[in-house]
Formats: sequence, C-alpha cells, structure tokens
Amino acid sequence: MEKNIVVIEGDGIGPEVTRQAVKVLNAVAEQFGHEFHYRYCLMGADAIDKTGNPLPDETIEACLNSDGILFGAIGHPKYDNDPSAKVRPEQGLLKLRKSLQLFANIRPVITYPSLQHLSPLKAQQLEGVDFIIFRELTSGIYFGKKELSQDGNRAADDCVYTREEIERIAHLAFQYAGKRRKKLTLVDKANVLETSRLWRKVVQEIALQYADVKVDFLFVDNAAMQIILNPKQFDVILTENMFGDIISDEASVISGSLGLLPSASVGTGVALFEPIHGSYPQAAGKDIANPLGCILSAAMLLDHFGLAKEAEAVRLGVEWTLINGFVTKDIDPINFYFTSTIGELVSDFVANRIPGGVNKANIELRKSTII
Repeated sequence: MEKNIVVIEGDGIGPEVTRQAVKVLNAVAEQFGHEFHYRYCLMGADAIDKTGNPLPDETIEACLNSDGILFGAIGHPKYDNDPSAKVRPEQGLLKLRKSLQLFANIRPVITYPSLQHLSPLKAQQLEGVDFIIFRELTSGIYFGKKELSQDGNRAADDCVYTREEIERIAHLAFQYAGKRRKKLTLVDKANVLETSRLWRKVVQEIALQYADVKVDFLFVDNAAMQIILNPKQFDVILTENMFGDIISDEASVISGSLGLLPSASVGTGVALFEPIHGSYPQAAGKDIANPLGCILSAAMLLDHFGLAKEAEAVRLGVEWTLINGFVTKDIDPINFYFTSTIGELVSDFVANRIPGGVNKANIELRKSTII
C-alpha cells in the first residue's frame, strides 16, 4: 500500500513526539511492505511566527490532497497569557476542523495494568476500562456567534446545533457501538438546554435503526461523576462539543498519564490523528516527553487505512515498552528513558528487531536526582 501523509509537528513537544510516530510508521512500512510519503506543513504558533497565519492556505491544500494527517500539538505561553491576542494558535486547529469537515473526535480510553498505580482511581475501578468518547467537533458554543458589549461588561456565546450535525456523528457512534459491546451513552443537559433536548430527540429516533445497541442517557454532571465512580460501565459515549471537551480530558487521567492517549478526528474525507496532550512547552527540546500518545495515534491512522494487523503490531509494541518498564519521565520521574529511545524501542519491536532477552544496561537510561 502507498499512502501520502501530511505531518503537522506544531509547537512545544509536538515535533519530538511526531518524529517518534514517523519512526514507527517507517518500521511498519519496512516490515509489511508499504510506502508512506510524508509532507511536513505548518500550523499553530510556529506557523504564526513564520507566516503570520496560524493555518496557511498551503497547509489546508496539502491536507485536502492527502490520505491522512498526523498532528503533534499546538499552543504557546505567549498566547495563553495574552487574552487580547487577535491571532492565536488554536484558531488554526478550529479552522482546519471546519475546512476538512472533521465533525467527530474519537478518543479511546483504556487502562494498562502496569500503570494502575499512577491513576487517581483505585485498582478495582480500573480493571476492564475500555470505552470511546465521540465528541462533536464543528458546531456548538465554540463556533456560535460571539458578542462583547462596548463597555466590556457583557459577553455572549451562542450554542447552535442542527439535526444534520447531530445525525452524522450519532450514526458513526452507533456503528462503532455495534462493533464493540453494543452500548451507547448520550451525555447532555436536556433538563436545561434546548440544544440538548434536540440531541436527545434525534438520538432516540436514530436508535430505532440500531436495535442491537442499548442506549442510555446521562446529564453531563452525572456523567462526569460516573466516569470517576465506575468508568468500566461505559462503552461508547456520544456528546456535543463543549461537554466532550471537558469529559474527555477528565477521562484521560484515568490511564495515569496524559501522554498515553491518542485520538482521531474524522469527517467526510481526510482524517486527522493526534495525541490528546497539549504542547507542554516546559518540556520542549529536552527529549523527555511521552511519545506513546502520538505513536498510538499513528496506530489509529493505520486502522483508518484498513491496516488492522499493522496497527495491532504498533499497539503491542507500546504495551511491551510499558510492561518492561521502558517509560518516560511522566510515568517514572527517577528512572526514565528518552523520548527518542522509546520511539526506537517501539520501532524495533514492530520490525522484529528486539532480541529474545533484553539487557537494560545496553539501552540508554536517564536517571534524575531532581524530584
């Protein structure tokens, strides 16, 4: 198989983690006989610095003409700390979602037995946790009309949804649920919000087309509590843009590290794959960031290409590093390995270059006395 992949490294640790994911994709190509061609494009603070635009037109053009997009992270403190900034890195990501009609963010949440001690939840709550959050991406309050009064004392953000916007992501979520444990939970605030009442009505109607999928409904405040109390009860969670933003970040800490979780943003055409962590500028250039979220995002990209066997090889490589204690500083602040070392280890696993017995003394180990 031959595929054209746009790589947007972005800001902060984005370039470091995407390089490791590309390493792994190259190992997949070598091992399974594929050809992946990469085109590197700008977005975010890096793009503003170089072009004045958080999303140059040539990046949109390249993405539209690609088979998939691998994305690192965007964001920089100089914009985070300046609420008056007119041009911001996040504008690039929002515009890209609109331009590519990436209407659904798919975020899997799973736990690893070897990392249960890092989770804020007790071990008995973590066994068997495996669910997916479907978050609507291109509408709702983030994209509604925004107003600020002339005196600066009144602000408004409109939250608007149409039936079509709800239907397209709902069908996708139901289809995923049908391939999994056949349970879908709609998270809304239908006791208060008119948009949530529309969501609930449309989902109830669509559910009739998926008789094998059990559907339940939770208000968002209860859902946030249930994710902590009993996360294993969930299979597929479907929700609108802002609620999805909040509960997906809440769910991400269950695994023990923000650096572990991947995501996909899909729509009517080209899809984008990215780790859920931010740009983490404090770690940029230090080779200490966790690349596994980006590597697992590359595995989701492979799934999108229909390369299930290859994607599974990448996931097994990630599990192998965790089981054997090859982890980055976010997981073990004393005995930790470089970002680049983890990328090499997963690549070697995928390419069957790992020997039967691994001598850790032969692998670059970074020890820190700073806690």
